[in-house]
Amino acid sequence: MSKTLLATLSLFLAIAAPARAQTTLKIATLAPEGSSWMKLFHAWQQKVEARTEGRVKVKFYSGGMMGDERDVLRKIRLGQISGAAITGIGLSSIAPEIRALEISRTYEELDGLRAALGPDIKKAFEAKGYILGSWGDVGPVHLFCNKPVKTLDDLRTLKLWLWSDDPVSKQLFTALKLNGIPLGVPEVLPGLSTGQIDSFLGSPLSTLALQWGTHVKYMGSLTMSQATGATVISKAAWDKLTPADQKIMTEEADAMQDSVKVQVRADNTRALDAMKSKGMQEFELSPELIKQFEKAAEDVAHANAGQVSKEFQAKVQKLVDDYRAKIASKK
Repeated sequence: MSKTLLATLSLFLAIAAPARAQTTLKIATLAPEGSSWMKLFHAWQQKVEARTEGRVKVKFYSGGMMGDERDVLRKIRLGQISGAAITGIGLSSIAPEIRALEISRTYEELDGLRAALGPDIKKAFEAKGYILGSWGDVGPVHLFCNKPVKTLDDLRTLKLWLWSDDPVSKQLFTALKLNGIPLGVPEVLPGLSTGQIDSFLGSPLSTLALQWGTHVKYMGSLTMSQATGATVISKAAWDKLTPADQKIMTEEADAMQDSVKVQVRADNTRALDAMKSKGMQEFELSPELIKQFEKAAEDVAHANAGQVSKEFQAKVQKLVDDYRAKIASKK
């Protein structure tokens, strides 16, 4: 074959073969490597990359590498990263509608609220320029501390972690006159180590995964809420994908959502058992303290109701009323 013919053939092949564009999605999270969440994220990553034949690559920045959730969201807005897997606290700064899920105390309630409110919440995110990819559980929220708490006065003696990015919790702490110490999530472990704080609200799995559990001896038995989270991607990054690859991403996100629910719920149970085996003791909060806490939480919720539409408020209220009627009928 002549050099001229070879050069012509090479040029023809280069023109005939379309360039294979590649998009790298950079996703940040507070979840540490080795945790249940990161194992599931990496499994999702492998499936997405395989099914898109390398057109979509995923790079995770785990363990708070990109900062707290406030920092992460700023970097998404600046286009420095594509998205994040974040908790309901961070998500609420985009769309406050998501806080409605916090009224759930059981997995059944959380699943019911997600099913009923999920479409409205996803639309709220899209209106703000984000695609909500998949839901993720954090787990049942408990009080962790170094002494049993029976009364509100007991609770006020604690140096209780207050998530600095959560204005709603700040309002609740103020209403109850609690001694909240504002810190970002990456600052909690150092704060526990130095005695800056001595108690916190968290799920068993997050408490174990973030190594907070080694600094406390007691856990309140009451589930205060079900902490939730989700994966979000900026619409700007999403629109860079082809419709076919968007479909693959959505399908794999749905599959991961189911896996997260099963795995994380089982791991929360295992995490609690592990901490108990190492000496963690469970205690009951008094009925009076629970009533005081619930009353303050309800007042704060009403004070913030104006952040969402009246239609959404009405839908949430109906769900609450229906649930309370269901519980009352069983008594």
